[in-house]
Amino acid sequence: MGFRKVDDARQLPPPGTWAAAASAALAVACLLAGCGGGGGGGGGGGLPIGLMPGTTTPPPASGGDGGSGSGIVASATVAGLCAAPRNGINPDTGTAYPDHSGTLDNEKSWVRGWIDETYLWYGEVPTTLKAVDYATPITWFNVLKTTATTNSGRAKDRFHFTYDTEVYRQLSQGGVSAGYGMETASVRSSPPRDIRIAFVEPNSPATTAGLQRGAKILTIDGINVVSSTGTANVNAINAALSPKAVGESHTFTFEVGGTAQPAVQLTAAKITSTPVQNVQVIDTGSGRVGYLLFNDHITTSEAQLISAVNTFKQGAGIQDLVLDMRYNGGGQLLIASRLAYMISSPSVTAGKTFEQLAFNDKNPFHLTVAQTLTPFTATSRSGQALPTLGLSRVTVLTGPDTCSASESVVNSLRGVGVTVNLVGGTTCGKPYGFYPQDNCGTTYFAIQFKGVNQQGYGDYGDGFTPNPGCTVADDFSHQLGDKDEARLSAALTLRSTGACPAGSAKSAASGLEKTEQADVEQPYMPGRSPLRENRLIDPQPNPG
Repeated sequence: MGFRKVDDARQLPPPGTWAAAASAALAVACLLAGCGGGGGGGGGGGLPIGLMPGTTTPPPASGGDGGSGSGIVASATVAGLCAAPRNGINPDTGTAYPDHSGTLDNEKSWVRGWIDETYLWYGEVPTTLKAVDYATPITWFNVLKTTATTNSGRAKDRFHFTYDTEVYRQLSQGGVSAGYGMETASVRSSPPRDIRIAFVEPNSPATTAGLQRGAKILTIDGINVVSSTGTANVNAINAALSPKAVGESHTFTFEVGGTAQPAVQLTAAKITSTPVQNVQVIDTGSGRVGYLLFNDHITTSEAQLISAVNTFKQGAGIQDLVLDMRYNGGGQLLIASRLAYMISSPSVTAGKTFEQLAFNDKNPFHLTVAQTLTPFTATSRSGQALPTLGLSRVTVLTGPDTCSASESVVNSLRGVGVTVNLVGGTTCGKPYGFYPQDNCGTTYFAIQFKGVNQQGYGDYGDGFTPNPGCTVADDFSHQLGDKDEARLSAALTLRSTGACPAGSAKSAASGLEKTEQADVEQPYMPGRSPLRENRLIDPQPNPG
């Protein structure tokens, strides 16, 4: 756990399953220096390791450096041919890794073929690039993407990344990672920096140390986080904020309420994400409102979401719901589908499409129309009927970290006529997704489809904006779920009066004023793992 980023994501399914979405995490060093986003990482999952659909053994090595159209070879002809083949058993499949002796050129050829076959915008990849100019398959992959921009001028593909397969496997299955159990948000990333704790995970080193949302980081290992410059200091800060291994320790000082606190030593541990928190019912003058903080669309969130909905149904009798997804980068699409189903009613969602996937003109995975459709899912993974709230409207608290699967919840509910009010900041804008694919120990995440709702809408590459007058700065002076926290307070006012309170777009809680025109200043979570910012889908029937 540590810095989290602005783009959207959805937690990835285990290796061997189809997954959707994509998001590139900004490099933490770049973020602290105040620059913009890109890709990075290394990961795993997707199709059976190293093989294209329908293949069972790797074919002989093939030439072709993938540097231009004439050099592109079919990815299946070089899949699993690795410069450093893995040995042993894949813990997910129980079978040996399918790696065979090969070269970096084989791996780069696989990358180029995979992009040409499956990338949504394969025709927009520059044809002048040559594999020989890039030292590794990962650096080669990083440039194989469209250079087009959105209407606002942002890169159309901000979500191209890779991940180490084993790290990906562990993160995707349980949200487990090395860290302190505190998620941080960058209010200001360049000196004078303002880095705050956004929230903490239960039963973590951060909670043991008494840390809470809003604490400002002053120093790390004696380095002044607020004002330090220079590559060495920035790198040291970044390394401490994102520990790589359990047992790694660093000394922090925090400011709380304007007062510097005694130094605390934090030691990284295995942190398991608690995706659903602060479930409560708020009594208002015009009825009862449910509230929950939802941070990750990972497998463990399903039971927690069902429990929350049952709490709201059994004796609570809520009339409205405030769904706080300001830090939710995404995850499994079926989790999003089940959540949307539980918010609405069966009469509204029956027979309707939650999301349909649109691929490139090659239909690379040979899916039928039925296989591209994700319905509003009415049962749990175990086949039990899901409870429903029967709401015709919901208010979602959003920000630049609200991405992918989280945006699908908004888009899909709107697609069947449910009113979705947004309070907070503009979402990250990720209607796209992918099938993560492992090759030689690296999993590649390249955009392969766009998701659209029942009405065929999915063009929100610049994000969903809050309701008029409801752009509200993140409020670090109150805990999440506190009725006086700026975004929740504005949502309750919107619910009771039909409008957010005057001046709600400005909040001095973080020491800065935010305006509707300055959404880029909204605090965001830099350096969040790309795995936290994805749209992923469960296994489909064999696409053949």
